[in-house]
Amino acid sequence: MHTPPPGCDDGRESFELSERTTSTVTSPQPRPPDVTVVVIVYNDAARIETAVRSVLNQSLRSHEVIVCDDHSTDGTQAVVERLVAEHPDVVRYIRLEANSGHCGAPRNRGVAAARGRFIMFLDSDDTLDQHACRNMVAMAEQSHADMVIGRCVRHDVATGKETSWMPWLVQRKVVYESLHDQPELLYDVLSTNKLYRHDFLTRENLVFLEDRLYEDNLFSAHAYLAAKKIAIIPQHIYTWNIERKAANLSITRRAADIRNITDRIIVTRKIDDLLTKHDAGDLRLQKDIRFIENDLRVHLARLGTLPEENQRALVDAARPYLETLQPEAFLQAKPLPAMAAYLARQGDYHGVATVHDYMVGKPFQPHLTADLVVHDGRVYWSDRHLDDELGRAVLDVTELGLQDRPLSKLRLGGRIDSVHRDGDLVTIAGSFVNPLGRITVESAPKAQLVFSERRSKRRVFKTKAQLVVDEQRVGWTVTFEPERLLRPVGLIDPNYSVRLHLAVGTDSADLALFAEDEVTEALRLPARPKLTRLTADLLQGYRTDSGNVALRLDADGSAAKLGTAAISGVRNTSIGSRAWERAAELQTSLRQRRNKRATKLSWYENVFLKMPVKKGTVVFESHMGKQFSDSPRAIYEEMKRQGIKFTPIWVYATHPTGFPSDAKLVQRNSWAYLQALGQAEFWIDNQGFPHDLRKRPETTYIQTWHGSAFKKMGFDEATIKAQTEQSQQRLQRAIDRFDVFLVRSEHDERTLTQGMRVGAELLRVGYPRNDALVNGGNEAEVAKLRKSLGLTDGRKVVLYAPTFRPEEVNRKSGLQLPFDLDEFVHRFGDDAVLLVRPHYLVSFALPPAYGHSVRNVANVHDVTPLMQISDALITDYSSLMFDYSLLDRPMIFHVPDYDDYVGSSRGSYFDLGSIAPGPLTRTSEELIAALSDLDGNASAYAGKRREFVAQYGEFDTGQAAKAVVDRFFRSGARRG
Repeated sequence: MHTPPPGCDDGRESFELSERTTSTVTSPQPRPPDVTVVVIVYNDAARIETAVRSVLNQSLRSHEVIVCDDHSTDGTQAVVERLVAEHPDVVRYIRLEANSGHCGAPRNRGVAAARGRFIMFLDSDDTLDQHACRNMVAMAEQSHADMVIGRCVRHDVATGKETSWMPWLVQRKVVYESLHDQPELLYDVLSTNKLYRHDFLTRENLVFLEDRLYEDNLFSAHAYLAAKKIAIIPQHIYTWNIERKAANLSITRRAADIRNITDRIIVTRKIDDLLTKHDAGDLRLQKDIRFIENDLRVHLARLGTLPEENQRALVDAARPYLETLQPEAFLQAKPLPAMAAYLARQGDYHGVATVHDYMVGKPFQPHLTADLVVHDGRVYWSDRHLDDELGRAVLDVTELGLQDRPLSKLRLGGRIDSVHRDGDLVTIAGSFVNPLGRITVESAPKAQLVFSERRSKRRVFKTKAQLVVDEQRVGWTVTFEPERLLRPVGLIDPNYSVRLHLAVGTDSADLALFAEDEVTEALRLPARPKLTRLTADLLQGYRTDSGNVALRLDADGSAAKLGTAAISGVRNTSIGSRAWERAAELQTSLRQRRNKRATKLSWYENVFLKMPVKKGTVVFESHMGKQFSDSPRAIYEEMKRQGIKFTPIWVYATHPTGFPSDAKLVQRNSWAYLQALGQAEFWIDNQGFPHDLRKRPETTYIQTWHGSAFKKMGFDEATIKAQTEQSQQRLQRAIDRFDVFLVRSEHDERTLTQGMRVGAELLRVGYPRNDALVNGGNEAEVAKLRKSLGLTDGRKVVLYAPTFRPEEVNRKSGLQLPFDLDEFVHRFGDDAVLLVRPHYLVSFALPPAYGHSVRNVANVHDVTPLMQISDALITDYSSLMFDYSLLDRPMIFHVPDYDDYVGSSRGSYFDLGSIAPGPLTRTSEELIAALSDLDGNASAYAGKRREFVAQYGEFDTGQAAKAVVDRFFRSGARRG
């Protein structure tokens, strides 16, 4: 494949020169093959052979390879000619006499020379699956389709991670009569994961543009529109190798080159003409949406890092075409790309940059720089353009839930605005946005500038920052003596990250810092390495591949320059150079391999599990590290209350906010996490540690679980029954790790434990988390929670806590309330407050307009105190029903989807309608009516609540945590 030049989209297009050439064809093949694979190459001697051999090794033997070389100047020609000599009947070579500058010319030359009934395209840095040709041809012959599309897999060369390209388009085998049957095919503009009938390309005169970038887009659109039938197969066909470093450079160059966005728009206009020519104007909306979500986004990526004149040029180039897009496209596109496109159409350069700051992809650091505003009870990206109806709709970000997210999940990012040196002192000043003014002087925010070694994180230096708070921004300043504060070792720790740690009450966040080039260059901090100043005497600012500011050791003074020159001299000798290169290669290889799951598992099995067990070490995890909550928390606190001597390790998923400060904290799936599990004496969790981690015999696994069973569980679930035997065995092995499994009733024994095929000892003590519901719990914590939620005015509190539904996880708005919230506020807002508690895997966005009468409590770690402060519960099929019944308070079961959920989706162990200790409501009107008579509910269902507790909570006596601690952790306790 062509080396990605300036303007190359994901490395798929090439240079900008275009010259017609003649070609030389060698090794003619006497018999027409089934498939011709056209492989294009430019200066890729290192990888072209792998690509070609992926064709030679096809299980379908009737094929030919035509390598079209866009006039390479490296060793490509020699490699290909050797392959031709080895396989003269299969491999042919076409060398263009001058570089064409694009992918189109070499592909067209290959098609013109092809003899196969079908044609496929391959880039020199990618490969075909071994059965690609066989699977594609079989589908083409079976379906009589003009083109067949298979699965393309993106392979990250550095990490080995593989992800499917647009997997929703290739989920199943299907044949479409035309593009109208599946307009979303327009999203897949690759030409390389497809097979085309040769006579189809000839009949429709399907050729690639040779004088523009993004020729794939036009070619694919033309093929989709002209094809009589389009077939899809789910099999892996094409492997797209992603070189992360090269891709990053390509993106940066593309953003800086006005020619590329111009070409993109010219090609897109040609696609519009094709839609008109083929009488497919109804597909224009889908194409417009794709332009907003994919095409424009590529060109405006990281806009804020470019000089102002470049920003204006790129946005101005896009504006005329954006004005032709249908308004509906902005409304149907994904929120962030839609906002960026709308703001570009409006010429709001700063607004476009703020959106792209927030939606950059890996490896770049997303960061919030927009001044969010509340207007008429809704949250908007900015206060501009709200007088425009389309602007109000597009800029409304209420459903993103930014107003409810804790600081740690807001992706806040800060700026370094200035660096000033006065003698030995350095003053660094900067700022960050104050999201919706939530940071106030009264909240007593605190901050530290933190310098940490980028590789091991072992060396950390901190200095206190002074904050100046206003409604829109927070300014920060640090003044310190770098030579006193910054004491790197030297040589072994050459790079340091720079972040601002912000703490507001119990919430905190670590802000990546960004700066203009001149500020980054001015960030020169004198340093005193422990290996003396001969190794370095300066920490110099630079911009990382992620876009944020970091520091690297450098030499400024004569001694440091002399020392580094001596080190460089050794490195420049033949022996030193080879040793240094090998060390660097080894370091890179180790860094890449150490983050692969296979590497971590190997270390876990062969190192951590062979290290001595650390007596008294207990690893606690709740809901896969998402919370400090539930029964693991109750056991931990009981151990502390009893004065048990132990070493607690708590697991967090993404950010340690809200986890205990007196325990060691490890991030889930980190190296520290694996070592902790490998050496722990006890594992305690309520859901399941990663299935691929084996438990050593010396470790006791106490599985508390997280709820009794109304819904079918484990191997009783239809989805589990439908899994392969291998997947079921993997689940069974994970369950077989349990040594003890807590249950709260005989119902659990008959349903939950049998459905999950639990072979562990059943501990009939109830759930430790429910001790607080039986005994009254921590009054101070409950009072603090009431105050934090503003529940001090005597109004009743109603908790809404529904169960998990898979479709809500990927829905952009998360939980959608199945009742009329406006009606609730109208009827009960003066007398009651509704707490909305979505499942921990589901998000929820609450418009600020409802702030007086509704609270979003998604970010409260533990649901138990929420139940304690609630006067009534609304739920559906959640296991919370079993816990809340212990409080003997009114419950309402709002189940508008009862027939579908119980009958055909999940299934249940009993008839909720006949056993529920509260009314079942199916409409919003029925729910409102039930809420109107909570006192009547309390008395009418008192008997049923007692029966419910007796049947489903018989072991919940308020002593569960004590029973677990007495059994396993007191002196002389029995382990299993």
